[in-house]
Amino acid sequence: MAGDAGMDGVRLIKQESAASERVFFTPEQFVQEQSRRIESPRGRLLVASCRSGAGIAAEIVGHYKALLEQAGSESDVAYLESVDFQFSDRETCVRLGLDVSGDDVFLCQSLFDPTSDRSVDQNYMAFFIAARALREWGANHITAVLPYLAYARQDKPTRFKREPTTVKLLADFSAQTGVDRVVTWHPHSRQVQGFYGNLPVTVLDPLWLFVEEFQRFGGRDDVIAVAPDTGATKLLTHFGRTLNLVVAVASKQRPHPEEAVVTEMMGDFRGKRVAIILDDMMSSGGTVAALIEKLVNEKGIEEVYLGVSHNLCMERARQHLLELHAGYHLKEVMVTNSIPQTDAFKMLPFISVRDLSEPLSRVINRIHYNRPVSDLFYEALPNVASDDEEIS
Repeated sequence: MAGDAGMDGVRLIKQESAASERVFFTPEQFVQEQSRRIESPRGRLLVASCRSGAGIAAEIVGHYKALLEQAGSESDVAYLESVDFQFSDRETCVRLGLDVSGDDVFLCQSLFDPTSDRSVDQNYMAFFIAARALREWGANHITAVLPYLAYARQDKPTRFKREPTTVKLLADFSAQTGVDRVVTWHPHSRQVQGFYGNLPVTVLDPLWLFVEEFQRFGGRDDVIAVAPDTGATKLLTHFGRTLNLVVAVASKQRPHPEEAVVTEMMGDFRGKRVAIILDDMMSSGGTVAALIEKLVNEKGIEEVYLGVSHNLCMERARQHLLELHAGYHLKEVMVTNSIPQTDAFKMLPFISVRDLSEPLSRVINRIHYNRPVSDLFYEALPNVASDDEEIS
């Protein structure tokens, strides 16, 4: 009898499923269905992740749900976690555990993940395949959430070297897979936006975060903000303007790949005892080490504070930081979780990791409801927001 009841239930489910499949939709039925659904015109919000992006994606979903609850909403967020895996020959495959037809998908991936054995190229391939799977299975929109944009440093050939513009190749791949928008945090150069052609690229500028982190130094006559190279000059100029600080710029040379030599520093160091250094990326830490040693030895700096958007968690960099903390007055280092941070770095007492998942959840909310993103970050920085040349 129990078996018969079970079979009846299965038959009923199959009948209901078949009835649903036989429905022929008319414009009138579609309008009625849409009016009953509480969602954005872009479709149902779905956050998806590849394996290396699962950590920050879960945090984004958590913050998004908390913000919904704070706003008095009972809505939920669909989450599709770790859609990629590998066969025994290391070939990547993606399988979607949910129907994504008509969804507004935000696909999260950490392209560089030092907490796993997956390479940048493996993570990029997983991202491409996941985007293609979402497109082939009916996603309405696919926004790539890539906090660290790998290959952004390869935005032009090295002088006198026969190199491709590799970031353009990766941008082309993204468009071909079906991605229709990219969200990224502090890329190596803003010119990467141009390589994506018609795809909108939302570049989240780190200025607001650095200002928030170091605002306690604002207006002090004994503090100087230092750009480690000319590429960081614009960021430091706005940072100094916002906090009313003097700015200096270092000049460096690279005799070999990922090796830096600081040749000179341009700026007024008279009466300065505290230096704040801001940079987009720290790999081996050689640039930071050379700069801090020069600041202490030649300029008499007594305290150094470092802010970095992307920490690649390399062991050589960790050793540099330990040495700088012990012998060269390095007091604090702020990094973000744009790249998953290893325990070896998180355990250093002078390092703090700023979480990007909360601002990213707000960015996703704005894009999902077709609202502007820029005012999330620049309302508190009027001097910067009015600078049309630098802020768009």
